[in-house]
Amino acid sequence: MTDTIWPPDFQDSTQSKYIVLVQSLRAAVRSGALSPGEKLPPVRELAWQLGITPGTVARAYKLAVQEGLLDTTVGRGTFVSSGHREDPPDDISLVAHMAHDDLNLRGIRVPDVGQEGIIRDIMRRLGTDGGMGYIDCPAPDKDLAARKAVVQWIGEDRVGRLSPDDIVLGLGAQHTVILTLQACLYGPNPIILTEDLAFPGVRHAARMLRAQVLGVGMDQQGLRPDRFEAVLREHGGQVLLTSAETHSPTTIRTTLERRREIADVASRYQVQIIEDDCHTVARPELPAYRAICPEWSWYVSSLTKSVSAALRFGFVACAKGQGVTAHQVAQSSFYGLPLPMLDICEAFITSGQAETVRQKVEARIAERVRQAVNILGQWDISWRSDAPFVWLKLPRGWRCSTFMLACGSEGIGIKPADEFVLADGHAPNAVRIGMNPDLTNAEFEGALQKLSQMLAKPPATVDV
Repeated sequence: MTDTIWPPDFQDSTQSKYIVLVQSLRAAVRSGALSPGEKLPPVRELAWQLGITPGTVARAYKLAVQEGLLDTTVGRGTFVSSGHREDPPDDISLVAHMAHDDLNLRGIRVPDVGQEGIIRDIMRRLGTDGGMGYIDCPAPDKDLAARKAVVQWIGEDRVGRLSPDDIVLGLGAQHTVILTLQACLYGPNPIILTEDLAFPGVRHAARMLRAQVLGVGMDQQGLRPDRFEAVLREHGGQVLLTSAETHSPTTIRTTLERRREIADVASRYQVQIIEDDCHTVARPELPAYRAICPEWSWYVSSLTKSVSAALRFGFVACAKGQGVTAHQVAQSSFYGLPLPMLDICEAFITSGQAETVRQKVEARIAERVRQAVNILGQWDISWRSDAPFVWLKLPRGWRCSTFMLACGSEGIGIKPADEFVLADGHAPNAVRIGMNPDLTNAEFEGALQKLSQMLAKPPATVDV
């Protein structure tokens, strides 16, 4: 037989059936017999049609995906590759920008408590004292002082035993999450598991790494271990990317018992846990996943939400024994952080000034949350005094889309739930409201009063 026949006929072939199947797929795609985007039969269905085992079809499909002939998506099926990425980038900025006169409650911003003056003073001292020298590329040992400062900043009780060799630095939490994913993911079709409501940056990171993202259901205690294990059994997975301490948008804090249950499932299935702690401002009492199962857990955070977003200083406490791998990924990607930034951040932390700023930021956030709860407390909101946002479930009569339009007409920006939903997920009828510290108390309270008034007057509906 020739390898141009689709589906193939194995009767006269002396080659292995999976090879014949791949050859036939290749020829059919290149000849146009199979069109880009055309859906192929499921593994078991094609195996029955061809009279071969499902394992043979699965092996051929896998090789064809690796070659770029086919695309496969969990939950959708297997398709002839179009030769380019199917999903266009989300038309959503990860940074919230609004007009100057708008009431921006979309983004999460760090309050101004005098950190700019501190940073300028540090830069002036470095200009006088010289720092470490700013000519050569960052050598591996040049960030040692900054890594020691990060160990001091995190503290051992939070993530277990820690040394500077366990720390890798990045340009903010989002960048550090990406380099950590690069250290953990492998194979042609990596799978990332995360909360079914997740920060949009998770989708951006997965797209960059050609990975699939699958959602795991939550309840008020955090990720559900039974859902986590069910997704692993059905689809597999290499990484769980989760926010256990301060989940955005819901404000949920995963309980200690639930963290231990999740860690047990991850250990049994050999899944790496990347804990993204970027939204945590307070000093948490509960241990991070890395303190519970250090061999399988990575802890990522930054100074962005608690000290200064301008510094773009992120870090990961690597899983036990994985520091060398993550250092290699970082050096291969960007060599290392700029030397002036290392000097500034190391001085900021070791002087104790970063901790002073963090405490002031925490107090300002608590003040803003009190304002929000006083005005919106009659509605179904989830909040914490240390979380810089509240989660509002819309009352009966409002749909998220119409509420967003109503807010826009008042010049108020908030984040709808659908910005946090994964590709095939279900968006609850809810919104996230950020505690924008740039607004005056009067502006902030005025915006919240408008929201409360709108919630009390849902649009009239007409049955047809």
